[in-house]
Amino acid sequence: MKEKLKEAQLLNSFMAGKEKQTSFNNNNQDSCDPCRSFGQKCSHLVKKQRAKFYILRRCIAMLVCWRDRGEP
Repeated sequence: MKEKLKEAQLLNSFMAGKEKQTSFNNNNQDSCDPCRSFGQKCSHLVKKQRAKFYILRRCIAMLVCWRDRGEP
């Protein structure tokens, strides 16, 4: 149980670090294009969130498979 908690904490810290980096880069990009419609902005945000969840899902699957195989 403690191993799962450590894995989750590691993954959360990794994703939080990536979020800070991407939000900094995206803030510069979004401020340059103020003419986009509300629908386009929402669509862009949905795509970003979907990509983040996909990466998170793949990382969790990798960690579970890695733990089940018993590799160090």
